[in-house]
Amino acid sequence: MSIPEKKEYHIHTDVCVIGGGHAGCEAALACSRLGFETVLFTMNTESIAMMPCNPHIGGSSKGHLVREIDALGGEMGRNIDKTFLQSRMLNRSKGPAVHSLRAQADKAEYSRSMRQVLEAQEHLTIRQAEVTELLTEQSGTDLTGSPAEAGSGVPTDSSPRKICGVRIHTGTVYDCRIAILCTGTYLNARCLVGESITETGPSGMQRSTHLSDSLTKLGIPLRRYKTGTPARMDGRSIDYSKMQIQEGDERVVPFSYSTDPETVQIEQVPCWLTYTNEETHAVIRANLDRSPIYAGIIEGTGPRYCPSIEDKVVKFADKTRHHVFIEPEGRYTNEVYVDGMSSSMPDDVQQRMYRTVPGLENCVIVKNAYAIEYDCINANLLKLSLETRDIDGLFCAGQFNGSSGYEEAAAQGLIAGINACNKLRGREPLVLRRSEAYIGVLIDDLVTRDNTEPYRMMTSRAEYRLLLRQDNADIRLRKYGYQCGLVSEEDYQKVLRKQAMIEEEVARLKKIYIGAAAETGRILEQLGTTPLKTACSLAELLCRPEIHYGDLLPLNPVRQQSSPLPAEVAEQVEIFIKYEGYIQRQRRQVEQFEKMESRRLPEDTDYLSMAGLRLEARQKLQKARPSSIGQASRLSGVTPADTAVLLIYLDKLHRKG
Repeated sequence: MSIPEKKEYHIHTDVCVIGGGHAGCEAALACSRLGFETVLFTMNTESIAMMPCNPHIGGSSKGHLVREIDALGGEMGRNIDKTFLQSRMLNRSKGPAVHSLRAQADKAEYSRSMRQVLEAQEHLTIRQAEVTELLTEQSGTDLTGSPAEAGSGVPTDSSPRKICGVRIHTGTVYDCRIAILCTGTYLNARCLVGESITETGPSGMQRSTHLSDSLTKLGIPLRRYKTGTPARMDGRSIDYSKMQIQEGDERVVPFSYSTDPETVQIEQVPCWLTYTNEETHAVIRANLDRSPIYAGIIEGTGPRYCPSIEDKVVKFADKTRHHVFIEPEGRYTNEVYVDGMSSSMPDDVQQRMYRTVPGLENCVIVKNAYAIEYDCINANLLKLSLETRDIDGLFCAGQFNGSSGYEEAAAQGLIAGINACNKLRGREPLVLRRSEAYIGVLIDDLVTRDNTEPYRMMTSRAEYRLLLRQDNADIRLRKYGYQCGLVSEEDYQKVLRKQAMIEEEVARLKKIYIGAAAETGRILEQLGTTPLKTACSLAELLCRPEIHYGDLLPLNPVRQQSSPLPAEVAEQVEIFIKYEGYIQRQRRQVEQFEKMESRRLPEDTDYLSMAGLRLEARQKLQKARPSSIGQASRLSGVTPADTAVLLIYLDKLHRKG
């Protein structure tokens, strides 16, 4: 009897998103909200939007990313506003450029709430399955179905490839026009606790074991990165009396511009601060040979700016103590997170190490700290749109691109989703410039620079951070969310009205002058500032550090008689007036930057044969294929002299044209 031929079962869709973490959620929501049939693949539906490491969203620079995600129409800001336990605005004692929101999350509620949003979304299907293979074909048609000039004629083995589907572990094929890889830390993952190694993804979840082979066969080289997480403890075993309490803000500021501020004024849960000590460090030093990091067991490169406690003790040997934050994991669990003490030490060492910390003398570990290794790519393989250079229709986002952090992942997922839809609609990709958004800095750094360790966003990476404040993300980016279809007409008009009100009030304050009358002097003395000797404008008065916008009300009868400005408008007016000189200077710097960004380099430029370039620059440029002179100038190995050669080359091209 003959064996029947095995037939493949095919399901058709527009977009396949591989991975249900923070990048995958944003990518899938963007594609489905823009009307494309989307399938989100996850190894386990219980791991959707899971927070396997720290239980918070935002923080220094990361809060900027969340605000920008929200301004573009993403979900992260709305979701944390619904599920937070405590919220604080960091760096209040410093200037507004580095103010950044940070909220403790109820981890279970955050995941549940995001899953609920995904399940309710039209055009979106969630599928628990392991994607084992990416399917490609030679590029003969473009992704909208019309003939593609690049693929016309008889295809050859060297023809460009494009995504045509994905295969899951059961053999079923999902035919698609776009695939977005958001695999996080799951690819060939393994977790390490001392000598114990388990081949799992984060938090004991099943890892992906086959997709790495498929990527390698497609010519996509992989690298090995590592990250880690601290222990979780039973909060009942902790003596909080030996720690410093860390309360939330009295008045909570929401992450999302669409959240009613009154809805987030909730009873908050405290966090706690304690410190390591010399006894802690002695335990670690005595057992370094048992740490997988120092025993040579770990192959991957770890994050410089989020080191394990072993790394801190070794690399900062002069420090007698390190901060340890005790953070709740949820409102309905006793588990707490020991922030600042990530480790991969053996179980017995962890027990001794943690119990040297004040307040943790009798701690009970619920989950051991562990290190996790995983496969990822060098993001230099990507365009600024987050599409791969060599496979048409394949986009990548999140930790798979070599970044770290929930916020960095979500930002990339949103941009990858938007640009996947732009490609399907035949539109130009959305590429945010470094001068426009922290997201622009993040993606430009990943794609352009040689990152040899997990990339973490920091305010110091943004050259124009005074312009890219977290308080004005809606003014900067709402227009892009509106143009791509993720921001409603109502929300867009709201930000236009806000901008107009800011400009009108700034102009008005510059025109209103007050004299040195006795009553004026009395008011100023009550505000803790010196009386006037000559007349000045309200704007000039507001430039004084001790004066705030609300303080001007007694001196501003017109505003007293009219309706007060909304708080978010008043905040922008005060920031602009106080920092106007610095803001104008930075805007002039941006103008120079954008001149370089506007000088576009042809995609087919042959750098290897370009006279005048140094050999290293030729090789780096040929590999990276920068889109502009600005991007080329930021490549490692490209000097100002090389940039000058490129400018001459462009001038010659234009004269010929």
